[in-house]
Amino acid sequence: MTEKLTYKTKQRERLMAYLRSVQGRHFTAGEVCEHFNKDGEKMGAATVYRQLERMVDEGIVNKYTIDGASPACFEYIGSGIHSADEVCYHCKCEKCGALIHLHCDELNEIKEHLRSSHDFFLDTKRTVFYGLCSECANAGV
Repeated sequence: MTEKLTYKTKQRERLMAYLRSVQGRHFTAGEVCEHFNKDGEKMGAATVYRQLERMVDEGIVNKYTIDGASPACFEYIGSGIHSADEVCYHCKCEKCGALIHLHCDELNEIKEHLRSSHDFFLDTKRTVFYGLCSECANAGV
């Protein structure tokens, strides 16, 4: 049996510190690169992408691919923060592109209805509702 080795590099540790600081928020790899560039720290985009993908494989980061036009979003979850069957929907603003992480127990009824009445098992971590965020909706008023 072969185990993947996790190398503890300075870059990985800096990345982990940043991810812990944004726990519970969605972010793109580009936003991570922007953060480090703004702080004057050198961390290449390839390193960020590679480390995030490793962390997805390790189960400490979730990756959300919403559609073909948007970059993948990531979320630092640490170990054991989300359970496998936790309901976690997403709302995407069609104007500004914001992705909102949505925990809503009322939506469990939809999930259960689809399972029991339609024999369909919804992947809640990949379910996206499209519309306008409150900021964009209020700007159009």
